[in-house]
Amino acid sequence: MLVQDRSVPDPRLSTKHRRATVSAVGGDSTSLDHLSSCSGENLTKIVIAVFLLASAAAIFFLLPGVADTAAFLCFDRSDSSRIHLPSVNWNSVRRIDPPLSDPFSSFRAERWIVVAAPSDFPSSANLCRLAGVKGWQLLAVATSRSPADFSCKGAIFLSLDLQSRLGFLSTAFLPHDSYVRKSIGYLYAIQHGARLIYDTDDRAVVPDDNLGRRFDLDLSTAGEILLQYSHHDPNRTVINPYIHFGQQSVWPRGLPLDRVRQIQPEEFYTEVYGGRQFIQQGLSDGFPDVDAAFYFTRKSSGLEAFDLRFDADAPKVALPQGAMVPVNSLNTMFHSQAFWALMLPVSVSSMASDVLRGYWAQRILWEIDGYVAVYPPTIHRLDNVQVYPFAEERDLHVNVGRLIDFLLSWRSNKPTLFERALHLSYSMAEEGFWSEMDLRFTTAWLQDLLAVGYQQPRLMSLELGRPRAMIGHGDRKEFLPKKLPSVHLGVEEVGIVSSEIGNLIKWRKNFGNVVLVMHSGGSVNRTALEWRLLYGRVFKTVIILSEQRNVDLMVEHGQLHQAYKYLPKIFSRYSGADGFVFLQDNMILNYWNLLDADKSKLWITNKVPESWLTVTIDSNSSQWIAKQAALVKKAVATFPLHFQSNFNLNFKDGHARKKIAICGSELFYVPRRFVGDFIDLVALVGDLEVHHKAAVPMLFMAMDSPQNFDSDALSKTLYIKGQAGIDSDLNSYSVQVPAVYPLTVSSKSEFIKLVRVMSSGDQLLKELV
Repeated sequence: MLVQDRSVPDPRLSTKHRRATVSAVGGDSTSLDHLSSCSGENLTKIVIAVFLLASAAAIFFLLPGVADTAAFLCFDRSDSSRIHLPSVNWNSVRRIDPPLSDPFSSFRAERWIVVAAPSDFPSSANLCRLAGVKGWQLLAVATSRSPADFSCKGAIFLSLDLQSRLGFLSTAFLPHDSYVRKSIGYLYAIQHGARLIYDTDDRAVVPDDNLGRRFDLDLSTAGEILLQYSHHDPNRTVINPYIHFGQQSVWPRGLPLDRVRQIQPEEFYTEVYGGRQFIQQGLSDGFPDVDAAFYFTRKSSGLEAFDLRFDADAPKVALPQGAMVPVNSLNTMFHSQAFWALMLPVSVSSMASDVLRGYWAQRILWEIDGYVAVYPPTIHRLDNVQVYPFAEERDLHVNVGRLIDFLLSWRSNKPTLFERALHLSYSMAEEGFWSEMDLRFTTAWLQDLLAVGYQQPRLMSLELGRPRAMIGHGDRKEFLPKKLPSVHLGVEEVGIVSSEIGNLIKWRKNFGNVVLVMHSGGSVNRTALEWRLLYGRVFKTVIILSEQRNVDLMVEHGQLHQAYKYLPKIFSRYSGADGFVFLQDNMILNYWNLLDADKSKLWITNKVPESWLTVTIDSNSSQWIAKQAALVKKAVATFPLHFQSNFNLNFKDGHARKKIAICGSELFYVPRRFVGDFIDLVALVGDLEVHHKAAVPMLFMAMDSPQNFDSDALSKTLYIKGQAGIDSDLNSYSVQVPAVYPLTVSSKSEFIKLVRVMSSGDQLLKELV
């Protein structure tokens, strides 16, 4: 199954349209919809946690040959000043009635199943089976890949032609070949009387054709009590619900990978009154909603398909305000109070769209005192995946955790729900979690909701951020989840942890809160993703600077000769980081050799003669050296006295005015305790055009004496003499040194060659090429 790529709008939607195709006759289908701490009580739990985290981290490298450039979650937007919060006169929105050309213009139903029509209809019978679910109307929304002659008895088919004539503002924002066109289907269902919308794909098999078997379809039942995750730990902001239902070594798509290792069952639960679980996330037996990290560390060719089972007897469980859970578009029930939450973002990749929607929706749901509840398996899904879309999923792994933290800290005083929803979309665009296109799409979506007759729910008092009541002993409810068998696809949890996995955990533990700042001198379109994936599995995050700014690839502008001047704003952005590594892209970092380096000290190549030299200024000095020496002298004169003193002590006999230190500065490290000094000193340099090679050693010597550097950390850096091309240079590469320079990688094929030689130091890389 191929997940649809995002693309430009279909020209058929803005020119003359095809004949409307709305049918209710028989047929078959095939799938087009998208796929959907370490310590414990015993050694087995620890081993499982380590294995899972390593599996999750290792998967990033299964993408070396992907040429797609699907959008990232741009968590580090450098320029958001052009984004403005739209102003909407909600009272002026005009009602939209169904077009008379729609054969079902007068049809109304309260319960709707919405799917994207598949691309190869005859190969799947599951979709037609959904049309037989008791008391529900199936709505299949066409994409450009759907057959024009789609037919399924009992289903309503929204062709592209009919979609374009419904009059919705949202239509203009939707890619024509993606399942996110279901947003039109949601509006159509609401316009035709929907009170419940079940969001799923065409591979869902509903047991006994009864969606009410486990989902709560009627929220008016008085006195129902639901089990609820406890809020006793304010630092737990996202939860893996699969543990509650018996699968502690499985995690859902959209769960931050750093939470995968949290496998312990709940110490206790609390309870909450039912009736406000407006979004109900069901689990799927068979092939649950898992990410590529799980799928490809459990799946190998020739083995049978996934057939995972969850505990059907486990009670449904609710999420309190302050805790979130991944919500998908594969098996989710929406009550009318949450219809506004159905909007599928369009500026992110298809595998991220529904997950991002889910987190956005949960935050707004709290504004009306609603909550998400997770239910035992409500469907069975078949694992018939042929091509799993790594490229479409990669933005889920950039920094979803920071998105969740942002949502928890976000507040709004707007007077209505729609204005707060729009405000949050604006704030997310400002932060770069999605683009301005989704801000405009939200504006259109909310207006379309009003136009089809939807009434926005009333705001309620927000509990988030207020003191929580103490959880008394009598309020604690116990439930011990089963531990169902996790032997599947030939992978069994065992008590053996390989040295390779252990190493990866050590590297991540050591550098997991260190930010890597890389300057790319080549084409970022060819290598930015690869560098981010290579080093991102070890470091907290990877920031890429280049003279070729690229917002889609999260590449920020930065000129190499002044690279140090771009660092202060990055340092400030990640104020909680342990430190920052600066790296030029032609300096290859062997991170496995830096575990013993002191992260509280400065690192630089001051003991590498090919990189660092002290030059005496005399009549034989080059014009460039003389100019840089004068600029350094001028800059140092503006430093506070203690910095000047530090700098002058680095030169014997007090000849600081007659000498200059020059360093290639291709690689250095600034720990947190020196970040403030670095920022202050760069500010004092100001507009002086001190070159990067002269400025960095100047800044380092002003901050501290070289005898206090951890000079040994980088002292064995290998400098290759006489470049002869990537193949020849790779022959000189060594895994025994902390770094190798220069190795210039300018294409994906060259990157693969690099990864192959690096795999001698990081054995897990062998699986990637």
